[in-house]
Amino acid sequence: MTHVIMVPVFNEAPSVGAVVAESRVYGPVVVIDDGSSDDSVAEARAAGAEVIRHPRRLGKGRALRTGFAAARARGADRVVTVDGDGQHSAAELPRLLAASDQHPGAIIVGSRLGGSNAGLSAGRRNAVRIASFFVTWVSGLSLSDTQSGFRIYPRSVLDTVRTRRGGFVYETEILIAASRRGHPIVEIPIAARPRERQRSRFRPLVDGVAIGSYLAARTLGRWACELGAAPAADAALENQSRRASHSVADPRWPSRQQRTTSAALATLAAPPMLALVLLQTLADDYFPDVVTPLVSMLYSSSRLTLGPVANGTRESDRATGLALGTEVAAPPVPPA
Repeated sequence: MTHVIMVPVFNEAPSVGAVVAESRVYGPVVVIDDGSSDDSVAEARAAGAEVIRHPRRLGKGRALRTGFAAARARGADRVVTVDGDGQHSAAELPRLLAASDQHPGAIIVGSRLGGSNAGLSAGRRNAVRIASFFVTWVSGLSLSDTQSGFRIYPRSVLDTVRTRRGGFVYETEILIAASRRGHPIVEIPIAARPRERQRSRFRPLVDGVAIGSYLAARTLGRWACELGAAPAADAALENQSRRASHSVADPRWPSRQQRTTSAALATLAAPPMLALVLLQTLADDYFPDVVTPLVSMLYSSSRLTLGPVANGTRESDRATGLALGTEVAAPPVPPA
């Protein structure tokens, strides 16, 4: 399969040249410059990348859409996205491409929480864990790092999945939207390297609140389903799934009651926990790390799911997710 390596950047002159040079070993590189005011464009071109420029800053979501359109116009079968800050090692690309070969219809996500995460601050790790917990609750996906920008998107996802959000919310929305269209999501553990700059382009106040608001709306929708007719559909689909696979439920799976209780505790604790994580992120190493043990206790995805199943999603949780009424939906499950 043909692929294009896409690097969205905004003022990444210190790192983008090295990112392009490393990535070009594994394929053609297109840099989407989101209105940079530094030498990012010159550095990217000098390293051998094709550059597409936005006249002003439009956000990461718009940069990704621009890159996807360019890749589709070039006939690429899949698009690899790599952040321009140097956090992702191009040496990991063969592993992600191999996973894409094995799962050609799947989004491949490089999970920074599955390998060495020395490149992530404690506050950022905790924010990722909380976001990933609620993505798991809303969609039924079993993912540890829903905020990673190191991914492979197959052409089938780009052709069929529709999204509406911009900024950093886009990368969360597309995972949920793709799963509801029936696309698998596959995680590969990767090592996170320290960035060239001290801080990420991710803004805790602006971007964190945007992602939190998006997930809060989806979480409220999930709770509306839980309190309504969804439990009956949940049980019926789970029984149907067991009959179809000629197997009984794995006793290690959390029961529906256990999952609901865990999600209720996590939802009630979210406002103070997010405030603590924000303070921890802003204070960096100066904040005593009392947050990580609490996040590990309340927001471990294992409280909701044992691990990935068919298509990366529990069918019972997918059914509840479909009831949220978003703009995309998976094909209906045939009656037993």
